[in-house]
Amino acid sequence: MGSFLSQPLQQIKVPAPPEATNSAESLLRPAPGAPTSPAEAPLFNNCWSCRVLSGAGLIGAGGYVYWVARKPMKLGYPPGPGTITQMVIGISFACWGVVILSDPKGKAFRVD
Repeated sequence: MGSFLSQPLQQIKVPAPPEATNSAESLLRPAPGAPTSPAEAPLFNNCWSCRVLSGAGLIGAGGYVYWVARKPMKLGYPPGPGTITQMVIGISFACWGVVILSDPKGKAFRVD
């Protein structure tokens, strides 16, 4: 038992990178694990549940920001520049959530 900080650190050996014959050759060679073609699927933004969760969260956050800015206006206070800016930001968040929900998987970018 004990905390994580009281235990000794483990030694990790990192392999040396391969030697390149030419500096230009090393710049052109992709890093290991990097996508080499646009046909490979990205790791993020590719599941429906992730899109629903993030899109609904942004719509909810935008609605809340808009609602908080609108509340003093319902009490009769005139809107100032800060209130208008807050309403625009809330609408922008909600629109961003709609875009995330409506954009089908893999259709966001054109591959020619």
